[in-house]
Amino acid sequence: MSGARLLRRVLVANRGEIAVRVIGTCRRLGIETVLTVSDADAGSLPARLADRVIRVGPAPAAASYLSVDAIAGAAVAAGADAVHPGYGFLSENARLARACAAAGVVFIGPDARTLEAAGDKLAAREHAIAAGLPVLPGGPVPSGGMEADEAAVAALADRIGYPVLVKAAGGGGGRGLRVVREPAGLRQAVGVASAEAGAAFGDPRVYLERYVERGRHIEVQLLGDGERVIHLGDRDCSVQRRYQKLIEEAPAPGLDDDLRERLHAAAVALGVHLRYRGAGTVEFLVDTARAEFYFLEINARIQVEHPVTEAITGLDIVAEQLAIAEGRPLRLAQGDVTFAGHAIECRINAEDPGRDFRPSPGTITRAVFPAASPPALAAGGGDGVRVDTHVQAGSTVPPYYDSLLAKVIARGGDRTGALAVLGGALGRCAIDGVTTNLAMQRGVIADAGFQAGGVTTGYLARWLTAAGGDGSRT
Repeated sequence: MSGARLLRRVLVANRGEIAVRVIGTCRRLGIETVLTVSDADAGSLPARLADRVIRVGPAPAAASYLSVDAIAGAAVAAGADAVHPGYGFLSENARLARACAAAGVVFIGPDARTLEAAGDKLAAREHAIAAGLPVLPGGPVPSGGMEADEAAVAALADRIGYPVLVKAAGGGGGRGLRVVREPAGLRQAVGVASAEAGAAFGDPRVYLERYVERGRHIEVQLLGDGERVIHLGDRDCSVQRRYQKLIEEAPAPGLDDDLRERLHAAAVALGVHLRYRGAGTVEFLVDTARAEFYFLEINARIQVEHPVTEAITGLDIVAEQLAIAEGRPLRLAQGDVTFAGHAIECRINAEDPGRDFRPSPGTITRAVFPAASPPALAAGGGDGVRVDTHVQAGSTVPPYYDSLLAKVIARGGDRTGALAVLGGALGRCAIDGVTTNLAMQRGVIADAGFQAGGVTTGYLARWLTAAGGDGSRT
């Protein structure tokens, strides 16, 4: 393809298991890697795996992983052809995309225009409407919040109908979210959500949306080259705590064929509308009571849960990202994408489910994971286990960053087989030195409700209440 640029050196602007993941694919493809690290991560596993390491500042992240100038400067200093931002941190930051372009460095992801459209939830909502996607009733809270126009906000909530959800416009990860069940709680919820959003994202804007009591969180994986967009199937991410995912699976269980096809078509329509380039995910809320679905957001990056899609398609999504970043057209047509089997991923985090999932930093004294067993990525070739992790005995879990320690992914010929493989894999895991959610994950996948499939986003809270708050009664 005219204008294609072979990538020989990639700067990985992230940490943890996603840094290990990206480095692994680059190494397989013969691409040199440079890793940016804070002082807290200088001795980490990804730092030992990368061909070169550049320190970009002390912890916490604001001085390093969240500094556009530090990351762009490191890419230039290293002579990198491209920057892979992973997920989180600066992965959807339009300023970084522009800084890379100005420096002649490829940003492995969508362009700044798309990042701005996707990263602002209100803008993304308008693009979804323009692309013909259904959205939940809602609207923006005026600048200044309830203080600026209390009557207008109250009227908006009344039109939507209680309960309503207050949502941050400029961020995610469960921050800036509040459920309001009656008018008396609206003022406080808007104020708290706005303050939390301002502190977390530097953007205090919030909006209101209908709250769906019994909803499933379903998402569709996309690949696009700016001209064509295809989907790689769907995932169910409904097992969540504080709107953050803990278990993901592909394909989503219990969807009828018509609903599944409509979800796929809607996601592709939005990708085409945005002239999407790179890997991305369109997230939907399926209202089980109404048998309808609604657009939630688009994540313009690789997702934590991408391994389950890889497990049922046999594709390496990071490799596809790199090929697109080189300026090549998509290597696949929609008809080339095949699906076989079922895959489930459990996130193992350093957190205490019995104390409202409080993070548990410290030093890991023992870390035992099941060995990856082929075919961890192959579609249609039997059962397999895959573990994505960056920790081992002696690893430090800093207090500054996300608590994710590992992802255990199991694939089976069907969902029952995948659950059996996953149960065995989790049974062979052991982590000492920090508190983890490992026991809770074992309990959830053994629960009859989860095994039946199709749980809603409120499932985990109900299960924890029944299981003694932390799964200890399972």
